[in-house]
Amino acid sequence: MSELRLLGLDFGAATVGVAGSDALFLTAQPLEVIRRKHETKLRQTYQRIEEIVKERNINAIVVGYPKRLDNSVGERAEKTESFAADLERRTGLPVVLWDERLTTVEAHRILDSAEKDFKKQGAVIDKLAAVIILQSYMDYISGQPEERAALLAGTEER
Repeated sequence: MSELRLLGLDFGAATVGVAGSDALFLTAQPLEVIRRKHETKLRQTYQRIEEIVKERNINAIVVGYPKRLDNSVGERAEKTESFAADLERRTGLPVVLWDERLTTVEAHRILDSAEKDFKKQGAVIDKLAAVIILQSYMDYISGQPEERAALLAGTEER
């Protein structure tokens, strides 16, 4: 079976936190934060993601899906759906929307427990949220061999 490499994204109004899976598909690693000056100016964001996809031989992309706590879809989730659809068209890769509810809260909790002054650094929060999104998806898919195989097969067809 071929290697499966994933990219995790925490898509926000001004930033995108980026994480990548390790070569063994065990852990998600923080990579960077992509910033933009205006929420609707995404051209450079897409370009940077495309560069990362090529540099890291990414097979699929996992985008945090900010559903509301009651499981409904609001404006932020709709923007994320549009972003994910554009990413899929631009990269030709499968894009998975993964429930990200409470990942930013979890990122703050982790940084608070580290007893360091990282929590004031938004970039750290964005990258850590991307890591949490990707790691939770990787943990899920590791127990779903059929789904993992289908995802890998879908990337090999492209």
